[in-house]
Amino acid sequence: MRLDFKTHSPDIDESPLSGETAPELALRLAMAKADAVASSYPESLIIGSDQVATNGTSLINKPGTHAAAAAQLREMSGRTITFHTALCLLNAKTGRRQSNVSPVAVTMRELDDARIERYLAAEPAYDCAGSARIEAFGITLVAKISGDDPNALIGLPLIELCSMLRNEGVELP
Repeated sequence: MRLDFKTHSPDIDESPLSGETAPELALRLAMAKADAVASSYPESLIIGSDQVATNGTSLINKPGTHAAAAAQLREMSGRTITFHTALCLLNAKTGRRQSNVSPVAVTMRELDDARIERYLAAEPAYDCAGSARIEAFGITLVAKISGDDPNALIGLPLIELCSMLRNEGVELP
């Protein structure tokens, strides 16, 4: 979008609250991230975003290890995983907040152990919820993607962000 920006990674507790749904968790974290940096950028539009993945109703975490990543991929084989990507645009000057959650459904291919091992050898995505880095080699594990904004899957729903920025008077093409 050719807009000047700075990145800031706030240190917030990302633990889910009791009874919190995946979309609620993602939205709470996106808003908390925006709030956490607002005082450092009091004249700015602050973008907070977070993503929570689910396999059915179970949250999918970052695996951290090879064994955990392989287990996640076996569990997701042939199933549809939902990525809930929350976006918060906070006008730090006025306090106005806009927010949204964009779900994206990802249907995984059938993954046997050999395919899982080949993938993890090529891309050890141990820091990625679901162990599949979709913006890279992980796309080879996917059969189908469904959602209103494909950018949401990578972590920032750009279609919605453009609308929010326009609401704040930012001129975009």
